[in-house]
Amino acid sequence: MTGLTYLSSYQLMWMMVLFDLPVQTPKEKKAYVDFRNFLLDMSFSMAQYSVYVRHTSGRDQIAPIVRKIEAAVPDEGRVDILQFTDRQYADIVSLRGRRGKQTPQNPSQLALF
Repeated sequence: MTGLTYLSSYQLMWMMVLFDLPVQTPKEKKAYVDFRNFLLDMSFSMAQYSVYVRHTSGRDQIAPIVRKIEAAVPDEGRVDILQFTDRQYADIVSLRGRRGKQTPQNPSQLALF
């Protein structure tokens, strides 16, 4: 392949930002919302409350993003940033609550296409 770079699942990277920020006062709530919106503007997606993920094309992209996050962190609270390969991300086991989960229903008739 000339001119094309092959990216394996070991080169592609994910970033996960986990944060716990205080929200007792109006000022703290505003800081929380501003930080959350900053992550969304930086192309992060919410995985869970206070857990955001972003895909990158490699390790080289991570350091500048981390510096931007460091500059945006509110005065109070805790922020952790995890980095892992696309291959490691593919191995994540994601469980959802069992309550309210319906078992799949079999169709009442056979459909052929």
